[in-house]
Amino acid sequence: MNKGGFSWKRFFGISAFKAKISRTIGIPLTRSGRQRKLGALIEKIILKLFSSR
Repeated sequence: MNKGGFSWKRFFGISAFKAKISRTIGIPLTRSGRQRKLGALIEKIILKLFSSR
């Protein structure tokens, strides 16, 4: 369980800056976010291939 400690990144605005960049470029900066986005893209391509037949 998270007890909500102090974060230097949030204090200096690094977290918000990274989030703003991610929204602007449309690509997540976290590894898991990039993997999730790539997985969704591959799934969309596969579904499009099979639904066109």
